[in-house]
Amino acid sequence: MAFATVEDCKAMEQEVSWEERDNPVTLYQLLSRTAGRFPENNAVSYQIFSGPTDKAETLTWRMLKDQVSQAANMFRELGIGEKDVVAYVLPNCNETLVTLLGGAVAGIVAPINPLLEPEQIASILRETKAKIVVTLKPFPKTDVAQKVAEAVRHAPNVNTVLEIDLNRYLTPPKSWIVPLIRPKLENKDKLAHADYKSFGKEIRKQPTTLQFADSTEDRVACYFHTGGTTGMPKVAQHKYSGLIYNGWIGDTLLFTENDNIMCPLPLFHVFACHVIMMASITSGAHVVFPTPQGYRGDGVFDNFWKLIERWKISFIITVPTAISAKMQRPVDADISSVKTAFSGSAPLPVELFRRFEKATGVNIVEGYGLTEATCLVSCNPVEGEKKIGSVGIPFPYTDVRIVKGTPEGLIECGTEEVGEICIGNPGVFAGHTYTEAEKNVDLFYQGTHLRTGDLGRIDEDGYLWITGRAKDLIIRGGHNIDPAEIEEALLGHEAVAFAGAIGQPDAHAGELPCAFVELVDGATATADELLEYCQIHVHERAAIPKHLTVLDELPKTAVGKVFKPDLRKHAITRIYNEALLKAACPARVESVIDDKKRGLIAQVAANGASDADISAVLGAYTRPWEHLAAQVAAE
Repeated sequence: MAFATVEDCKAMEQEVSWEERDNPVTLYQLLSRTAGRFPENNAVSYQIFSGPTDKAETLTWRMLKDQVSQAANMFRELGIGEKDVVAYVLPNCNETLVTLLGGAVAGIVAPINPLLEPEQIASILRETKAKIVVTLKPFPKTDVAQKVAEAVRHAPNVNTVLEIDLNRYLTPPKSWIVPLIRPKLENKDKLAHADYKSFGKEIRKQPTTLQFADSTEDRVACYFHTGGTTGMPKVAQHKYSGLIYNGWIGDTLLFTENDNIMCPLPLFHVFACHVIMMASITSGAHVVFPTPQGYRGDGVFDNFWKLIERWKISFIITVPTAISAKMQRPVDADISSVKTAFSGSAPLPVELFRRFEKATGVNIVEGYGLTEATCLVSCNPVEGEKKIGSVGIPFPYTDVRIVKGTPEGLIECGTEEVGEICIGNPGVFAGHTYTEAEKNVDLFYQGTHLRTGDLGRIDEDGYLWITGRAKDLIIRGGHNIDPAEIEEALLGHEAVAFAGAIGQPDAHAGELPCAFVELVDGATATADELLEYCQIHVHERAAIPKHLTVLDELPKTAVGKVFKPDLRKHAITRIYNEALLKAACPARVESVIDDKKRGLIAQVAANGASDADISAVLGAYTRPWEHLAAQVAAE
C-alpha cells in the first residue's frame, strides 16, 4: 500500500476505522496466524560472533511458535498469571526473543537493559513486582549474571531466576574451555527467596502447544522502563493493541515475507522489540540479530557489509551512532539487495545522512517514536519526499497535535508554530501510560493525546519537525540520561553552590553529558577535581560528564532556576569551535541563537572558509549552523 503523502495516510484511515480492521486481539493469535501462513520460512537468525561465515542458529516460524508456546507454558507453571511479571536482563540471543514473546503470552514481560547497574535493575524489579527473572548463566567477559544476582537480593518479589547458557552457541574448542573458566556467583547462596533454574532444561519439559487458554481481550502485555538513572525510572505499560498496531504499520507499509531485516539493536528497547519484531511477526519477514551486543559486538562494524551480503538483507535498522561507525569502513561487499535503511532513537546529522547515501546508494528513512506511545509515531515516507531533518509524516491512525500553554490553558498551534508534541494513536494507553498513577497526572492533552515533552512543529505539507525538548533528558546514542543524577551528585560537593547538566553535541553519540557549576563564595575547586568527584558519585557510567565548566555565575531564571538554554549555547560554541580548530578550518562560531522553527542555531563567521569546508566539520552534528553575515543581512 502506498505511503508517500499525508493524503495516502488519510485514505487508509477512511477505508475503515482502526477498530474495524481485521487484526488479531492477542500476540499469540498474531504469531499463530503467521506461523500458519509461513511455517517453514525463516523467522529469526542469530550468530554469537560477527564473522560472515560464523555459525548461526535460525528458527522457522513454526519453530519460533513452538518455543514461545513452551516458554509461556513454563512461565504459567512457575506461577505467572496474566497480571504477573516476567523480567529479563539479557543480551541478544534466540532465547531473549522467546522470553519476550512467551512472557507476553503468559503474563506481562519486562525487558531490562543489561548495561544498568544492580541498584537500577533492582529498582525496576521492585516497581514491576517481577516474580521471575530470566538472565545469563555466568559467562566469560560479561558481568550480567553477577549484577542480576545482586539486584535480586534487593527484589523480594522475585522467586525464580532462570539462567540461559550462551555456551550452547559455541563450537569446540571454545565450548570446552568456557566451563573451565566460567566465573562463580558469590551471592547465589544468599538468595533464599529465589530458586535458580536452567532455562533450557525447564523449557524442554513443556509441550509445544499452549496448555492454557489464551487471553480473550486486549490487556497490558509489556512493561518498558524509560531510563535507569537516579532513583526509580518510569515504567511504561504496553497493551496488545499497541504491539499489534506497530506490527500492522510494518506489514502494511514496508515488509513482506520475502524481506530480510538486519537488526543489531538490543531486545530490551522498543525499536527492536516492537517496531521490528512485531512488524516481522505480522508480515513474516526474517530478522537477523548479529552478536549478543548487537552494534556493540566485536567486529560487527568491520563485518557489517559482508553480513548484509551473507543474509541478502533488504532493510537495515540503525541509529546515528552506528551510521557514523559504518562510514569509517569501506563498503566491501555486495549490498545490492538493500532497499532502505531506517534510522531512529536520536536525530541524524545532515552531513552523515548525505555521506551514507553517497557511499552506499541506499536511502535513509528517519522516523520518530517513543517508549510511552509503544513507539511508532511518524517517518519520512519510503516512496515519497524525504525532508532531511524532519521526522516525516505521522502514520495512519496517528494524530499529532502541537500545543502551547496560555493563561487559559493549553491550545493548539498553527502551521509552522512550535509547541509541545502530543500523540494520539492505538499505541497510547491514555490515562495509564505509566505504572505509577501520579506520573500520569497532566500527561494527556484533552485526556487522549500523550504529551511527549518534545518540542516541534508541523509544516504546510504535514511533516513533523522536532526542534527541542521541553524535558531536559540527555540522549546519548539513544540512551536516556536524567541530568538530575549528575546535578544531585555535584551538589553533594561542599564547594558547589549550583549545578546544571545538559547534553553537549557529539558527532558520534548525538549528545554526551556535560556539566556547569557555580562555586560557593570563597570556595575553590577545579574542573578536573569535580570530574574526578563525578567518577565516584555519579552511579550510572553513561551519565558521568565528559566535560565540566566552572562559571563565576550560572545563568538563572527569575525564580532562581538554572537557565539551561544558555548552557546549551555555551556548549555548542565550545564543541563546534574545538572541531573547527582541529580540522584547521578558520571559521568560528560567534554566537548561538534560538530560532522559533529550528531551535538552537550556531552563527558562524566564515573567516575565508568555504561552505563545503564548514559543512564537512559541522555537518556531523545535529544542531544546524548558518553564516553570521546572512543573519545580519536578514535583520
